[in-house]
Amino acid sequence: MKKNRIISLVLAGALVLGSMGGCGEQKTASKSVSTSGKLDTSKEVDLVMYVIGDRPSGQDAVDKNFNELIKKKLNCTLKINWIPWANYANKYPLIFSSGESFDMAYSATWLNFYSMAQKGAFMNLDDLWKTYAPKNYAAQSKAALQEAKVQGHYYCVPTLLPTYSAYGPLYRTDIMKGTNWNGKMDSFEDVEAYCDIVKKTHPEMEPLNIYSAGSEWDDTWMKSKGYRSTTGTTNDFLFLDPTQKDPKLFTYYETPNIKDFLSMMTRWNKKGFFTKSALSDTDSTKLQNGKAAMMTYNLDNLSNFAVLHPEYDMKFNNFDKHVFHLPYTQDCMVISNTSKNPERAMALWDLITSDREVFDAFMYGIKGKTYTLNDKGQYKITDSNQYAASDMWAARTKEFNRDAAGTPESYTQWKQTFEKQISSDNSSEKYAGFSIDTSKIETEYDACVNVQKQYWWPLELGYTDASSGLEQYKQQMQAAGIEKVRAELQKQLDAYVASMKS
Repeated sequence: MKKNRIISLVLAGALVLGSMGGCGEQKTASKSVSTSGKLDTSKEVDLVMYVIGDRPSGQDAVDKNFNELIKKKLNCTLKINWIPWANYANKYPLIFSSGESFDMAYSATWLNFYSMAQKGAFMNLDDLWKTYAPKNYAAQSKAALQEAKVQGHYYCVPTLLPTYSAYGPLYRTDIMKGTNWNGKMDSFEDVEAYCDIVKKTHPEMEPLNIYSAGSEWDDTWMKSKGYRSTTGTTNDFLFLDPTQKDPKLFTYYETPNIKDFLSMMTRWNKKGFFTKSALSDTDSTKLQNGKAAMMTYNLDNLSNFAVLHPEYDMKFNNFDKHVFHLPYTQDCMVISNTSKNPERAMALWDLITSDREVFDAFMYGIKGKTYTLNDKGQYKITDSNQYAASDMWAARTKEFNRDAAGTPESYTQWKQTFEKQISSDNSSEKYAGFSIDTSKIETEYDACVNVQKQYWWPLELGYTDASSGLEQYKQQMQAAGIEKVRAELQKQLDAYVASMKS
């Protein structure tokens, strides 16, 4: 997503790669553990886990309750070390390169899981996973198992909670009461009609929430045409058509009818759907603070906004033509190469993800003290100043994960719709395991990212002329090395397609 957090994640990725030098002597030969097939729990062990997040002030009570539970079930305890958001970019890679002894950690695609695995940060799980976390392994999808592999070996345990590529307008309907709005939000024409009404009836609001991290309407438009990016996410500049037998990568300026999109955005600019200085506006909270009426986003944020502002009567619609499951490795658990008790760590993970009592104690804490449940099974944190749901998002499962109280019924209905779409159309799903490696093209790739921000972002918002601006963007991308980037990533894509056929 083109948000401030994603920009920080890109920086974090660079720091991860730069800081993993301490693991260089390990290269790709990560530590592997021989397994006997039987877990010995006669000796109590103290496990250590790292997560990213700010530790709640009341976490001691949660940890005490959880440890009492797993002491009885698995004769172990768990100490959770929290890496604050303020310095995770520096500290996260250091915990793996320092030689510190610990057992488990949160990892993710946005934390450069694949690069770190190649550099030897994580333990090989080929035997450990199947032997000591058999329930978890059996519950994994074919796609998740494929994504967990690096150079043919397992190095992480992916989340069991599917998420979706679906993207589209997330908008308030309360402000439409008393207007002539027809209630439709099925097309870009409907988006424009909605914004026209907002502009007329609520001049104090910005119809679209766009700020300095860029617009995501370009990503939404590409998804609506059936295209997907090389990374499967937003903020990319190379795309493929998943319905092709042997897809070839293409750029924005090679996309059919791209000028239609640019003309639409120029029109939206002139109508004042966003400010003339949107790219210098650092306020990312305009929708939740009542300053904007709509943004384009993913399904999860329907739940977030509905819980935060039920009075907004938020709605969502999907514009993604080929919905697919996002990589399961975007939330995953890894075992450190320094772990002294990897067997017990894997067994604990199996317990957390297969035992409702243990899962709830780990994710939400103590029922009646740190959280409550409504008659729908949705949770509510009793005191957000003291408690919070766990930041170990990789532990979430489709079976056990609870929605926050106030999540609308349409949220669940959308997920059911996506599952039906995926089961009948797997054209894009089959590319979920494709992960790009930019190690051979780092200079050119970074240069293209910079051109994207400097030239495409103003162009897609109508700040520059559509025709001349598109040509200038093309020239700058070529000068940055887009053809070298394309050639390398096409080679990787071809190899991935070939592997699916074998």
